[in-house]
Amino acid sequence: MSQIEILLPKMGESVAEATIIKWLKNEGDRVEADEPIVEIATDKVDSEVPAPEAGILLKRLVNEGDVVKVGQAIAQVGSAAGARAVAPTAPAPAAVPAPAPASVPPSAAPATNGHAPAATAVASGPISRTGPTGKFYSPLVRNIAQSEGISLEELETIAGSGQGGRVTKKDILDYLPNRGATARSAPTAAPAPVAPASVAAPAPAPVPSAPAAPALVPAQGDEIIEMDRMRRMIADHMVMSKRTSPHVTSFVEADVTNLVLWRDKVKKAFEQREGEKLTFTPVFIMAIVQAIKEMPMVNVQVDGYTIIRKREINIGMAAALPSGNLIVPVIKNADQLNLVGLAKRVNDLANRARAGKLLPDEVAGGTYTVTNVGTFGNVLGTPVINQPQVAIMATGAIRKKPAVIETPSGDMIGIRHQMFLSHSYDHRVVDGALGGRFVRRVADILEGWSVDQSF
Repeated sequence: MSQIEILLPKMGESVAEATIIKWLKNEGDRVEADEPIVEIATDKVDSEVPAPEAGILLKRLVNEGDVVKVGQAIAQVGSAAGARAVAPTAPAPAAVPAPAPASVPPSAAPATNGHAPAATAVASGPISRTGPTGKFYSPLVRNIAQSEGISLEELETIAGSGQGGRVTKKDILDYLPNRGATARSAPTAAPAPVAPASVAAPAPAPVPSAPAAPALVPAQGDEIIEMDRMRRMIADHMVMSKRTSPHVTSFVEADVTNLVLWRDKVKKAFEQREGEKLTFTPVFIMAIVQAIKEMPMVNVQVDGYTIIRKREINIGMAAALPSGNLIVPVIKNADQLNLVGLAKRVNDLANRARAGKLLPDEVAGGTYTVTNVGTFGNVLGTPVINQPQVAIMATGAIRKKPAVIETPSGDMIGIRHQMFLSHSYDHRVVDGALGGRFVRRVADILEGWSVDQSF
């Protein structure tokens, strides 16, 4: 067979790059057509890249930890003859470019006043691909360094575990928790400058610094658990959302007795006819979609002082994973699906989310999110907005409660099925009136559900 290159495949319209997590095959190994050869990860999901044809894995063009663009070559597959042809040359891995002559930015220039560079210096601009020592830094490592205020000088001090001592994502993330201790001890590592005897050394001006969080010292018997990659991304996303959007939450209690009676009445027939279980989630989504059609300014995004009203209604549904992490698969064009279509889509995405089989594009592009906290027995919650959206709704547990029932002959007390709806929204663009009306409208739709409604 002819030698072919395996390219990083397109994984959805919103995914431009992926990180190489683990090679499943070594150079020289036999691979079959459609057999996975490498594990990759985007900022949303993990997946595998299969071999397009059977043959020999001649060369791995990128290393574990590298960030690769969609369409970039990651490996070469060919025949055994091709393997013998490339074996003697043993070229350097393509993922490590030859160091180009780099002009040292001002922030990387050596200190000339006799002081050691501060370990906590903030980078004043984008970090170059290569440092003064010729080390190559991947785009992901440079982005992390930039967001954490790590200068090029400080980046150069991090010991790299990658090929040729390159700093990987794991290296820089492992460095961050100990960074404060390193910064505090750094000044003692270099001797203070000695002024000539005839010249009085001026007292150094105090340098204002942000108060550092106290280092946590685990007590004896405490368990240290390192966050996995997904938990780190969730943590960063939640903090970013709170910094971006001023959250306001409105609550409504809904009487869903008719909805509960209707589901009890039709769920067996629904499963027999459609082969799917009927849960409350597709009904909640249908009510939210109807409310969005009536109040489209909830289905928007914010770019500076510009509001982007989204044409599509793509509903994200938060799903808990067996690992304890959270993922939000998206039902695209939910307004174009009926109840049966929504039920099938909800079940399919939920099942594949738990099995880790979601595609990258299936967790992107949401315009509004719903999270069912009632599945954990929670009565209500105050969910965090899933950026760049501006609103999210939490549906609480449905419980039997005594309630006042109005009748033509007077009020009476009865047992009703009640639930809370919590609506968190971005107060930059969604005011209390709109946010409150929206959740009230969803409750009205659920309360008005007919027991005799067909599916």
